[in-house]
Amino acid sequence: MADSFRLKDQPASERPRERLVARGPDALTHAELIAILLRTGLQGVNVVQVGQNLVQKFGSLNALALASVDELRKVPGIGRDKAATLVAAFALARRMEQERREESPVLDNPPTVVNFIRESNRLKNVEAFQVLLLNTRKKLIRAEEISEGTLDTLLVHPREVFRAAIAANAAAIVLVHNHPSGDPTPSEADIKVTRDLIRAGQLLKIEVVDHIIIGRATAERAKDYASLRELGYFYA
Repeated sequence: MADSFRLKDQPASERPRERLVARGPDALTHAELIAILLRTGLQGVNVVQVGQNLVQKFGSLNALALASVDELRKVPGIGRDKAATLVAAFALARRMEQERREESPVLDNPPTVVNFIRESNRLKNVEAFQVLLLNTRKKLIRAEEISEGTLDTLLVHPREVFRAAIAANAAAIVLVHNHPSGDPTPSEADIKVTRDLIRAGQLLKIEVVDHIIIGRATAERAKDYASLRELGYFYA
């Protein structure tokens, strides 16, 4: 089969590294980008196929990014060095996201909040509740993770949320959590928690700007998030 050819036996225009240089990384598939990191395949299986096998085994790039060296080494063609290369690449991606987050953006609308926090939430397979602490100009002071729940249950208490806000001398907060199912539609519990936190913020004179739920976009649902303020769950 043609797919089993060694990459060096294929035309240069079809090799991942050359295509990346000529057309940019967006022209490559997940497997081809992984192949560039791996560099070589194994006998009878070229490196792009090894990349495809990795994606198929873990099901998504998010799951692959969470895999340990030992888990990666269970895939044929992935030894210690290749596994370490993949773990390092995903770790660098997370650190880049952290650097971007530390540039103190203004977080005063849902798309800006989602662009800021999306990547770190995509990797979570349980619900995690975060609070973004803002100054009077709605610029980020820091992000705090308040709690983690089970696959679909999240427990959070106003005391924990506002303890972090008071300690940071925050003037406002944005609430953020993820839905591992991918559907960002707020549950009754999400709505109740939001309203409890709004009332607590009013007493403490700390504005709750929004509550953002991160999910995943689909062909039927273009947005990968829900804003409870946009949905009308905030008091006037």
